Amino acid sequence: MTPSTEEAYQQTIRQQAETIRQQAEMIRQQEQIIRQQQARIAELGAQVAHLTAQLAERDATILQLQQQVAALAAQVARLSKNSSTSSKPPSSDITRPPKPPAPPGGRRIGGQPGHPRHERAPFAPDQVQEVKDYRLARCPDCGARLRPMKRPPRTLQQVEIPEIPVTVTEHRSHAAWCPRCRRTHWAPLPPEVQAAGLVGPRLSALLAWLKGVGHCSYSTTARFCRDILRLGLSLGQVVKVVGKTGVALAPAYEDLAGQLPQEPRLNVDETGHKENGRGLWTWVFRADRYTLFRIDPSRGSEVLVAALGRESAGVLGCDYFSAYRKYMGDFGVLVQFCLAHLIRDVKFLMTLPDAVTAAYGRRVLDELRRLFHVIHRRQTMDAARFQRALQRARDRVLKVGRRAPPRVEAQNLADRFRRHGRDYFRFITTPGIEPTNNLAERAIRFVVQDRHVTQGTRSVRGRRWCERIWTATATCAQQGRSVFEYLHQTLLAHFAHQPTPSLMPAGP
Repeated sequence: MTPSTEEAYQQTIRQQAETIRQQAEMIRQQEQIIRQQQARIAELGAQVAHLTAQLAERDATILQLQQQVAALAAQVARLSKNSSTSSKPPSSDITRPPKPPAPPGGRRIGGQPGHPRHERAPFAPDQVQEVKDYRLARCPDCGARLRPMKRPPRTLQQVEIPEIPVTVTEHRSHAAWCPRCRRTHWAPLPPEVQAAGLVGPRLSALLAWLKGVGHCSYSTTARFCRDILRLGLSLGQVVKVVGKTGVALAPAYEDLAGQLPQEPRLNVDETGHKENGRGLWTWVFRADRYTLFRIDPSRGSEVLVAALGRESAGVLGCDYFSAYRKYMGDFGVLVQFCLAHLIRDVKFLMTLPDAVTAAYGRRVLDELRRLFHVIHRRQTMDAARFQRALQRARDRVLKVGRRAPPRVEAQNLADRFRRHGRDYFRFITTPGIEPTNNLAERAIRFVVQDRHVTQGTRSVRGRRWCERIWTATATCAQQGRSVFEYLHQTLLAHFAHQPTPSLMPAGP
């Protein structure tokens, strides 16, 4: 190989070596870059893992907050229940929407144009105890002497009570000496006078009326005697007189209690009762012809067993409270659950925040409205057609009510439809049955008012008094009788040891 060729070859080798060195440097730099990128990737992976954990934690927090919001919304809906979405009375509505302003030109307060005039009929001549005549002798304008006319006078009848509206009768028992027995004998007083004592039967009935019907306390009744009757009676004497009325009412009350199991239809309800801070329960049994109250420590089905027995053949109108369901299940009693309570429960579902549950409630309510639309068209159909229309409407309600979405509140109502759906519509197949429990609720309203005014009772004797006077008051109102006159006649019979007048009306 020539020197020039050798030198060229060496030059080429050096160039290739330099190229390899440069490539090696590039590879080293690329490896360093790769290591940096791998480190960055690892750092970013750690950041991603951290952010993923944060997102998962936030998702869990959001889910928990959503559940809390749903629970709070449901709680708000429950706390916002009023008389239209629950069995609460209207008086329990804390907030009510403001009434819309009356439209301009709307009807005014008082009697409306076209309404018939109502005037009180004057007293009959035999009811007038005193007549006062007023005549003019001279003209009030010019002073001329006036001549009487044969026209009937204008009259104004005025009712007043006497200054002392009581009469005091002194019953005197005179003594007589028997020379044979050598003893003094006193003429016996009539037994009814002896039994009544200081206060006669009519005044006793008035005091009982004030206490039981007028919601007056014993002290208020004593003040009435002092201020109005001008009669000083001690508080103890008032208590004693009122207690006599409770004893006199006992036989009539027991007669009604014995009649309860034979009633074909009964509406039942219960409300709280206070006795020296102890919680009791007032039960009302409303029959077609009378109403009976019973105060008991229990709110359970044993009260129904004690009052109605184990073989009651009647239909029980009531709400969906568990005591009625247990009594129904244990003894096969027929019931008519209150349809108004069901409608309120359905309306409550529509107030819940869950859209699916609210939609279910709207579907059920729509079918119930169709049912009432049929009822309102009763006069346009014959009996057979009306019955068929009612049954079809009932079947649609049951079908929609039993198909509920998988939500707790909706399923609770659907389970009620599955178990006792037909017991809400027994009025369709049983004549004379009311679809609601309004009769019992109206009867017990008086007791609730009395509870708010008098704050309950203090003893078993007071408890029995309330049962009897409430029963007499409600029954007399139901029959269109005067409860005062009934109390008077009952006391007359009690003092004379005669049979007590019955609270059961005569006839079927």
